[in-house]
Parts: sequence; structure tokens; C-alpha cells
Amino acid sequence: MATLKINGLSKAFGINTVFENVTFDVKSGERIGLVGANGAGKTTLLKCIMGTEEYDKGSVKASDGAIIGYLRQDFDYDSHTIREEMEHAWKDVLYYKDKIAEYAKLLEEGNPDEALIERYGKLEERFEFLGGYDYESKTRKILTGLGFKDEDWDRDIHSFSGGQKVRINLAAAFVRHPDFLLLDEPTNHLDMDMLEWLEDYLRSYKGGILMISHDRYFLDAAATGIIDLENHKIRTFRGGYSRYLETKTNQDAAYEKAYNKQQEHIKETEEYIRRYKAGIKAKQARGRQSQLNRLERLDKPVHQATLRFHFDPPEDCAEKVLDILHVSASYGTHDIFKDLTMHIKKGETVGLIGPNGAGKTTLLKLITGEKQPDSGIVQIGNNVKIGYYSQEQEMLHPEYQVIDEVRNMFNYGEGEARNILGMFLFRGDDVFKQVGMLSGGEKARLSLLCLFLERPNFLILDEPTNHLDIPTREIMEDAILAFGGTCLVVSHDRYFLDKTAGRILDMEGGKLTEYLGNYSYYREKKKDLEEYEKDRNGTEEHSLKTEVKKEEEAKPAPKKQELSAGDEAKMEHLEMEIGRQEATLAMYTAQMSMNPDDYENLAREYEEAKSKLDELYEKWSEIAAKAED
Repeated sequence: MATLKINGLSKAFGINTVFENVTFDVKSGERIGLVGANGAGKTTLLKCIMGTEEYDKGSVKASDGAIIGYLRQDFDYDSHTIREEMEHAWKDVLYYKDKIAEYAKLLEEGNPDEALIERYGKLEERFEFLGGYDYESKTRKILTGLGFKDEDWDRDIHSFSGGQKVRINLAAAFVRHPDFLLLDEPTNHLDMDMLEWLEDYLRSYKGGILMISHDRYFLDAAATGIIDLENHKIRTFRGGYSRYLETKTNQDAAYEKAYNKQQEHIKETEEYIRRYKAGIKAKQARGRQSQLNRLERLDKPVHQATLRFHFDPPEDCAEKVLDILHVSASYGTHDIFKDLTMHIKKGETVGLIGPNGAGKTTLLKLITGEKQPDSGIVQIGNNVKIGYYSQEQEMLHPEYQVIDEVRNMFNYGEGEARNILGMFLFRGDDVFKQVGMLSGGEKARLSLLCLFLERPNFLILDEPTNHLDIPTREIMEDAILAFGGTCLVVSHDRYFLDKTAGRILDMEGGKLTEYLGNYSYYREKKKDLEEYEKDRNGTEEHSLKTEVKKEEEAKPAPKKQELSAGDEAKMEHLEMEIGRQEATLAMYTAQMSMNPDDYENLAREYEEAKSKLDELYEKWSEIAAKAED
């Protein structure tokens, strides 16, 4: 079993300690989530493991021959197309491919030199070992799974959206199937379908994975363990995020209880020593002093700052907060949605979800009045005051200090402004920071505070948790739960939607589908509906086949049978699946030669894959036979 060992790793920038004495292992099949607040040092730790950042002491060691893959976060590509980016990932394989072609040409020219033949054989052996014979099918499998079509391969790589570029980076990290994957925020910019694909892919991954993520739902779905980096040290936990949170809460409560008990013991002992050190019990006092000197004292628990909310309840408004009736919107000649209808009542928190490009942002612009519909009515209820939270925080003034942002907008004195800012964790000298120099999480907190100070009764939040760490996401959740008004939330954060939303609107294909529950309820019901449709279509298809069969039996047999469009599509799909399965067999063949200790398990998986491949060939042959005379 391949293992990545991190032992006693420490790193500091000048006098500032980032982390110290970090020790843990990542084994094949383990998927470890690395969590912690922004600035805790997670990315620095990943870079130290990768070798792109020097560490002060400790060691990083992988099993002999192990390959480590890394998910880059930037989009600064040297490549011009996806094809070029994938070729860069396979550059060593392509080097051997070119060399083999070069030597083959020399041999064809009639050069029987034994050294040349031996060199050709070694090149071919190395090419096969690196997966050269199926690198194209592996690349196609990954890119297809991530939603790219054949025509995308040669498009300008810089023309893709942010979410597509993240998927390109994922493909580059996954395509070589490394022994260990290091992933830094792999879920950024991905819509829910892609998130679920990624979770499924990682769960089936045979290698070890270490991933930084603030997506708690993703960590619950994909992680087998959690490493918490806090106060320069790590703690390890089994299971996903929810289990980690429960265990950590219990451990912290038990530690604080033990600390308080020890402090009481120390106080009582010191009082006894003070009282009797010069009296008849001096000997006992000296004995207790010796015990106290030997006592291993617990460090004082560090409490994370939490928000306090003391906002007045929002003003009352009409029972119908928002009515959208038969609305249509387009962009140029492209219809975004047609005849859309939705309603939001007072006191609701509604989650609006859907794939990237479905029209969610357009719908928000219609509600806020920034854009007018092509047809239909958008009606805001009486006394409804909208507060809009944007991802870009446009309402903030980069040149202001934090305290001026509040004083200038709401006419507060310095003392009152400090008290209000303290509720959202801006304390001490933090209030004098320039707004433009704040971190993403700090800007999010300040934007939300300013939004609440405007006293809206209808909050519209566009991706409020993007790029925020888990503590700041929890602050957002607490603020919305304490708000008391009406909320419409557009978000890909499924954990956030589970905690805040009481109704889900799914926008896809220009339509809205309503689910009367949180995100988990939506997933369960959508799955039930998909199963129902599948069963119903299966029944209808069976009935249709029976009728068609009766009709065909009454007709004279045709001289030649041509493939239908459906059969052609099936053949195309089967050919793609055959390519994938052949690539899987080649992978198991390589792994059996590399991992003799795990030969029995790999051989069993190889046989299972071969059996699936045989079934695929049989299905392909049945359809192909229809095209014959």
C-alpha cells in the first residue's frame, strides 16, 4: 500500500509561525479533508508537501516510485487549447512516443544494429509502463466525465468560463491517475452536477487524496477523515465533516472541563501552601508544592470569536413579498427562460439553484430592477424593502477605513460604530484597516453588516459563501437565521442551503421546479422522481416494443435492415464505454506489475472489468449484426 508520510513538518515566515510539528500519513484509498480558517496555513502546508515551498524542519516522504498530482488554482495557462494542456500532462509519455517512432524509422531503413533494437525495446517497455498505449482513452474518459465535448479540445483555452477552467485543471490533475492527489479548493466555480460527478469520481479513486475544502457537504460526501489546522497545530479525526464537528465539539468541551478542574485544583493547592507553609503543616505544604511543580499543566483553551446579533426586527410588509408572473427574458437572440412564474411569501427563506448559465443571475436582476423582462410581470409587495448582497461587494468603498464605511453610510459616532463593528468581529485596530486591503471573508462580513444596517425586510443573496472559509460561512448562516425577514438565496453551497432554506427552486432548461424542503429533501425527492420517470419510460417502451413487434410480424421481412438513429447512438455510446473499459484493464495490468503485494485484489478487479468488457462487446455485436445483409 502506497503511503505519503509527513513527519514533524514546521514552517515560519520570519517570527510568524505558520505550523509546527505537523505529522500525519495519507494512505492509498484515504481521502483526507484539510480544514481551517483562512490564513491558518493550509495552502502553505500543501505547497510544502508538493515541494514548491521550503519548510524549516521535518520531512515529506512518499513510497518509492509514487506519483503526486496537484490541482492548480490559477488560470495562467501556457497552453492554447485543452488538447495542449492534456499533452503537457502526458509530456513524458509523448517523449517516448516520439522516440519510438524515430527508432522504428531507423529500423525500417534496414539498420539491424543490436544496440538499436535493444534501445527500441526498452523505450517501448517504458512507454507501456507509463500508460502510453491508452493515454488517449484515459484523457477522453476524464474530459467527457467533466462535461467537455470533442469539439472543445481545440478551442482557445482562455475562452472558457471560470467553472470550465477549474474543470480543465481537474482533468490535468486526474488524467495521469497519480498515487496521491493534492487538491486545493477543488469545488470552486463548479455547479451541483459537476460537484456530484467529482464526489463520485473521488470516492472511486484508488490512490490517496489530501484536499483543502470549505465545502462541508462535499467533505461529508467524499472525505474519510479530517485534519484540522488551528493555532499552528493539527488534530486528526475519522469520518466526514459532520462527524468531525461533533467529535471536535465534544473533545473541546471535555478539554475545557479538564482545564477548569485543574485550575481549581491548582488554586486550592496554592491556597493550602500559602496558609500552612510556616505552620505545623509546613511539611505537608512543601510536599504539595513538589506535586504542583511536577504537574503537567494544560494550556488555556483558545476560544474562537463569535458574532453577537442585536438588530431590530425588520419592518412589516405585505404577505406576498414577490410575484413573478409569466416572465420571459433573453440575451440577444438567445432565450434564457420563457413564461416563468414564482411566488415568495413573507418570512420564507428560499434557495434558488441550477446549473451555471441557467439564468439565476438574470432572474435576480429582474427582481432588483436592474433588468427589464421581455414580457410578463415582476411585482414587489407593499412596504417590501430589498437588500441585495452581491459576490463583488460593489457597495463597499475600497478607499475608506472599516469604521468610516459604517460612520459615513449610517451617521454613527465613533463609539457606536465600534460597538456595531464588534458584533461582526471587527475589534481593536481592525476597524482602521482600509476596506480595499481586507480579505474576502472580512469584506463579506462588512458587506453583510452594512446590508443589515439598511434594515431591509427582503434579502437577496447571490452566492454569499463563495471563497469564504468555514467559520465565515457559519457566521453567514447565523446572521440569516437571526434576520427574521424574507430571503432569496442563490447558492451552490449545499450545506448552507440545508441549514437556511425551507424551500428549493430548481432552475433548469428555462423552467422552475419547486421542492418544499431543504437541499437534502430536494435531492431525495429529485432522485425519487428520476427513478419514477425511468420506471415509467421503461414500461411505456416495453408496451411500444410489443405493439411494434406485432406490426412487424404482420409485415413481410425486409431484404436489408438498416440501423435506426437510436441504435447508432447506442453503438457510439458502447464504443466509448469499450474504450473506457479497455483503459481500465490496462491500468490494472500496470498496477499488478507494480504492486505484487496487492496482486490478488487487483487480479479480482481485473477479472470483473474483463467480464464487463465482454458484455459490452456482445451488446455491440448484436447491434452491428443489424447492419449486415
